[in-house]
Amino acid sequence: MSGNTPCDLRLGRVRLTDGSVVDVDIRDGRVAAVTLSGPGPATAAGATEVLDLDGYILLPAPAEPHAHLDKALTADVFVNPTGDLMGAIEVWRSNRPDLTVAEIADRAEAAVRINLAHGITAIRTHIDVSEMVGTTSAEALMAVRDRVGHLIDIQIAGLVSTPSVGDSGRANRRALVDTLELGIDVVGGCPHLEDDPAPSIVAALEDAARFGRPVDLHMDETLDPGVLDLVDLARLVIDSGFEGRVTASHCVSLGVQPAEVQREVAALTAEAGVAVIALPQTNLFLQARGVTVSPARGLTPVDTLREAGVAVAAGADNLQDPFNTMGRGDPLETAALMVMVGHMTPAEAYDSVSNTARTVMGLEPVGYEAGSPAEFLAVRAGSLREAIASAPADRVVVHRGRVVSRTVATVEQPD
Repeated sequence: MSGNTPCDLRLGRVRLTDGSVVDVDIRDGRVAAVTLSGPGPATAAGATEVLDLDGYILLPAPAEPHAHLDKALTADVFVNPTGDLMGAIEVWRSNRPDLTVAEIADRAEAAVRINLAHGITAIRTHIDVSEMVGTTSAEALMAVRDRVGHLIDIQIAGLVSTPSVGDSGRANRRALVDTLELGIDVVGGCPHLEDDPAPSIVAALEDAARFGRPVDLHMDETLDPGVLDLVDLARLVIDSGFEGRVTASHCVSLGVQPAEVQREVAALTAEAGVAVIALPQTNLFLQARGVTVSPARGLTPVDTLREAGVAVAAGADNLQDPFNTMGRGDPLETAALMVMVGHMTPAEAYDSVSNTARTVMGLEPVGYEAGSPAEFLAVRAGSLREAIASAPADRVVVHRGRVVSRTVATVEQPD
């Protein structure tokens, strides 16, 4: 039977990951009660709204910890001539000065709604920041946040262009400061593309301390084993006392190091409290182009990092742009890749795109107990494994205790 306390929303007859079938009562944006379902359809007693979710499994809502919404949905317009990272960077840099706030905002909102329909209720997007583009992308994404912030939480990270330090980088760094003053949420950057990575890491930590923001840097997005700036990042974080507020995205080159080096770097990363975001889709697309014998997967060593105590989330990264012409904005696609490429269990893989992703983003984790944030994804599936494998279209998305998206698919087949 459902709880006796009045509630705003009841998710009735929904299956949990342990197989139990329950009614979940939600009040004021949080779980109020979870009780075993009785026989028959879900009842409306005491509930303002009831959804009978017989046949669905209820999951903590996914979060997207690493997106590029200002680039999204441009793959048919800006064509990557080489298919690799530098080809994507060059075609993007040559075209981005022509992009307007309105054009970026419209594409970004479309991308947000794609993610939302697939179950994502929080997203961190990196945006281009440079002397050339100024605050254009920041203004666009802040406009999007104003439009849809009641449906999904949006964090904005300033991805400052290189160079970002020294005399030649002063204007780009000033542009980043301008976006921080405008109100973006996270300090970003790409140290491995700098001539001297360490000073750019120092600058990022200094800006973060000055503005009271976390840091999320693109790190070591290369298969070159001679590049391993994650070590400098971890040491500088420890020296600065910034532990627990820094994220390293990609960390591709760590995956091509000898096992002992991987373990040493993983231990140092854990000591620094640096979280890592694995990005299998884009790195599979960009890395090892032209390598015909045993091409690397371009994935950071997930198991080694997790064994050392590093929080490892997973994200989709780019959505149909020059950096990844594929992608569906679906966290179940990312989770499936973490099973197939990262060799995680389905439960581990889903956690990497949900609660671990939320933790990396500084958000409260989601559970089934009373008091938990009511951030849920209900999928028409009998188990978590089936949900990840099949990625059913039928989904219900709950954010802050209310339904913000629902998709119902119809299949018609002749006899």
